[in-house]
Amino acid sequence: MGNRRRVAERRKTGPAVLGGMIAVVVGGAGFGVYALYGGGAAADERTPASADHKAVRTGPLTATEVRTAATRFLTAWQQGKVTEAAAATDDPSAAGPLLTGSTKDARLKDVTLTAGTATGAKVPFSVKATVSYRNLGKPLAYDSSLTVVRRKSDGKPLVDWHSSVVHPDLRDGDTLVTGESGTPPVTALDRDGGELTSTKYPSLGTVLDGLREKYGKKAGGRAGVELRVVRGKASKAAKLSDKTLVELSKGTPGTVRTTLSPSLQAAAERQVDRRARASVVVLRPSTGEILAVANSGHGFNTAFQGSLAPGSTMKVITSSLLIDKGLAAADKEHPCPKTFTYGGWKFHNDDDFEIKGGTFKASFARSCNTAFISQAKKLKNDDLTRQAQQVFGLSMNNWAIGVPTFDGSVPVQSAAQKAASLIGQGGVRMNPLNMASVAATVKSGTFHQPYLVSPSVDHRTPATASRTMSAKTLSQLRELMRYTAAYGTAAEAMSGLGPDYGAKTGSAEVDGQKKPNGWFTAYRGDLAAAGVVQAGGHGGDTAGPIVATLLRTGG
Repeated sequence: MGNRRRVAERRKTGPAVLGGMIAVVVGGAGFGVYALYGGGAAADERTPASADHKAVRTGPLTATEVRTAATRFLTAWQQGKVTEAAAATDDPSAAGPLLTGSTKDARLKDVTLTAGTATGAKVPFSVKATVSYRNLGKPLAYDSSLTVVRRKSDGKPLVDWHSSVVHPDLRDGDTLVTGESGTPPVTALDRDGGELTSTKYPSLGTVLDGLREKYGKKAGGRAGVELRVVRGKASKAAKLSDKTLVELSKGTPGTVRTTLSPSLQAAAERQVDRRARASVVVLRPSTGEILAVANSGHGFNTAFQGSLAPGSTMKVITSSLLIDKGLAAADKEHPCPKTFTYGGWKFHNDDDFEIKGGTFKASFARSCNTAFISQAKKLKNDDLTRQAQQVFGLSMNNWAIGVPTFDGSVPVQSAAQKAASLIGQGGVRMNPLNMASVAATVKSGTFHQPYLVSPSVDHRTPATASRTMSAKTLSQLRELMRYTAAYGTAAEAMSGLGPDYGAKTGSAEVDGQKKPNGWFTAYRGDLAAAGVVQAGGHGGDTAGPIVATLLRTGG
């Protein structure tokens, strides 16, 4: 079907049976443990204690402690001794129901657990089992891991419990269930009628999952039988879709046509694969149709659901606000000092550059932070929020594109945080879908909610913006972005794509990260795109070539 991903089977050595008791084993130079569950604690695990006082074990875990704790847990789990396995963790009340569910709800039988070589307190292990439902059965194989920690009360080594121990695709609160899927499969088509599969387009795995969840029943298909991850409250709040792990019987798929362009989608996949942690989205400004979405990491759809500081690409929205309020004009002189202090914070430009006697257009093109920070005192705390919502359709959590999205966040802030928001830091959060929409709004002159599936399919109502920019503001904003694409920080990436174009670069600092996230948003003709390369450096050098290549491909 192409809409769900299977877990690849990996064969490893099974458990040894010694005197009727099971030991978790591993071949080769692995973790070779033969400390059997049920035979009492290993000798070196005992701690001398007086009748009145038990010593609390402290210090780093020994290799023996890690082996013993891991073996106790894995052996009990494999034997189906759920209570004992849960007791070998630091959270038995959470571990017990999920371990019970792996048999009762997930219908797993003949479970074989094989430990690998420990790295410190972390122990990898493989799982082999049979998924059995009525007269159906299929093998399941995957790799997981556990970590051993000391219990605070007495220092006893126990498995640090998280649902991901049972299966790496589980988040805490999720469950494994085997049965009729509830949502029939779908065959997703591109705009030309070709089938979209995660094999052909690896980035679309989560998108196809979302399409199935949204349109499985509406598209007229019939459900099959499968083992799947059923998301809990926390995962649903994060807009994660259920995920199929094993399909025991195929359902009859319905058909859903998307707006994706096969040529642009293929090009987007190639572009992000050349960078670690890169994401990109391409839109049609005149309609809002999503033409491509790709992520170099295929486990999470950062392009649609990411929540990242957008850095200086946010200056597109801020500039529209300043021009609207008469605080800036493209060709008028505008201050760009080396530094500017506001709200107790001292803000800097890259390498503390300054522009003496320069225009606002020059400050935008060179991405001068202080040119924007210097206007913070003249703005109300909610001005930027209202501009993002009312003109660009962001930060209202009401987009309905056909699959889950994060619709940007521009919270009302004050003092230094308000100033930081003007340059895409502070509390502002975006993703490539949001920033591609910003460029599309500038190009088209009005906000069109992006969409992957036509609203006519399920009669949903797209989000709208309550007002548009004045002709004067729009004209100047386009001039700013065109000048940046021709002569500013975006010029190298956008070379040869003019004259009907515009762009803005961005770099967003992230705590604990040596290099900033590199951002780039641009339009050319009736195409708009945005991308981010996390921990990549300046946007013009990292995300810029990705976006520019796609604008050229689709041009």
